[in-house]
Amino acid sequence: MLLPAKAKMAVLVIVIFAFWQACGNLPAMHDEYAEKLTPEQYRVARQGGTEPPFRNAYWDNKMPGKYYCVACGELLFDSSAKYDSGTGWPSFYAPASESSVSEIVDRTHGMSRTESVCAKCGSHLGHVFDDGPAPTGLRYCMNSASLQFEPEK
Repeated sequence: MLLPAKAKMAVLVIVIFAFWQACGNLPAMHDEYAEKLTPEQYRVARQGGTEPPFRNAYWDNKMPGKYYCVACGELLFDSSAKYDSGTGWPSFYAPASESSVSEIVDRTHGMSRTESVCAKCGSHLGHVFDDGPAPTGLRYCMNSASLQFEPEK
C-alpha cells in the first residue's frame, strides 16, 4: 500500500527523531534551556545573540582553568589556548578538542562568517576567524554568556 505524501513525511520525521535519540544527540527542548539558563545566557546561547565587548564575564579572565558549554556542560576550551585579541570577547586559538566545537556558515547581517556552536547541544558560542596567532592562525571569538568557567584546582 502506498502512503500519501504527508504520511511519508511524518514517518521520516519520526525515524529521524528516533535516530537522534538513539545517538544521544537530541537537543533539549527550548523550555528546558529557558529554565536552566539566565535570560542573557538563553538569548546568546540558544537564540544566537551577542553580548557587548569588554562588558562580559571572561574577556579579561587570566586564571587557569577550563571553559564549558553553559547549556550542556561539554568541555569547549582550555585557558592555555586563550589569548588577548583586543576585541573585548574571550578569544582562543583552538578548542579543547577537534570534536567539541562545530562550525556553520553564517550569512546573517549581510556578511559571510563562520559560526562556532557546541558540537553536543548546538548552542551558539560565537564566531571563528582566520586572523589568530600561531599555532593555528585561528581566533575563536566567543561569548562569555555561552561559557561556564571552572578554575584549575
